[in-house]
Amino acid sequence: MAKFNIHICPVCNGNEFSTFLTCTDFFVSDEKFDIKKCNSCGFKITENIEDENNIGSYYQSENYISHSNTTTGFVNSVYHRVRKYMLGRKRRLVEKTAAMQTGNILDVGTGTGFFLNEMKEYGWHVTGIEKSDDARKFAKSEFNLDNLPTEELFKLKEKSYDVVSLWHVLEHIHQLKENMDTFSRLLKTDGKLIIAVPNHDSYDARHYKEYWAAYDVPRHIWHFAPDQMKQFGEKNGFKLMSFHTMPFDSFYVSMLSEKYKKSSFTLFKGIFHGTISWMESLLNRGKCSSVIYVFEKN
Repeated sequence: MAKFNIHICPVCNGNEFSTFLTCTDFFVSDEKFDIKKCNSCGFKITENIEDENNIGSYYQSENYISHSNTTTGFVNSVYHRVRKYMLGRKRRLVEKTAAMQTGNILDVGTGTGFFLNEMKEYGWHVTGIEKSDDARKFAKSEFNLDNLPTEELFKLKEKSYDVVSLWHVLEHIHQLKENMDTFSRLLKTDGKLIIAVPNHDSYDARHYKEYWAAYDVPRHIWHFAPDQMKQFGEKNGFKLMSFHTMPFDSFYVSMLSEKYKKSSFTLFKGIFHGTISWMESLLNRGKCSSVIYVFEKN
């Protein structure tokens, strides 16, 4: 079966790469995957993964909490408590970015629908795209959201949305160019594109290296840092307006990374290194464990 591999950098069009890290799939398979680095811009890509039609088996785990609702275990419990707070923070960012209190929003990779439900409850007209059948069923039963399967994204009406958002989703998408072109087509002339992704230039990424939870191979294909995300947006017809931190990710990712290392005193060490990462991001937002980028059409 053919594997999905990239030979031209989607950020700078470079064609020379070097080996960066070998990481383990700690969630599902315990398989090892190589991450390569573009020698021109430093962008990082997971190699030799399944194509988008066959990658689904790597998401079949109760541990993959972005597509489940389990609160079992301390880390999962913390995740869900933080998520509740972050839903309001995300909504306010959308309202400020779009300069409106209500409008039309498309959320791509909406998972179990918590964010879209937040937006709907505050009067937004919402559309969700989600690949997982189980996640769509959950969103329907829990929030009465009729989220659409992935293929419906390309059938939506042109210039229909004030905001398109992807919260930790872009790193999963195989066909970057096709999706970015679609986002541009679907956005109104003054629409905004909001993308949140992990940052491989953060303290926690540098500290944990192959154990950094946000490499999340093979589900995370692409690994961005701020300069690369800015360049990637510009290449695809967008201008970076602003970027914002996701400070809780520093702690969550650090605790999960310590778990992967099978460390003693996992919680203490995770909080310690999460604090260092968070403090570094106070001095430089571009060093946060995860970063939210706000783009407008160029």
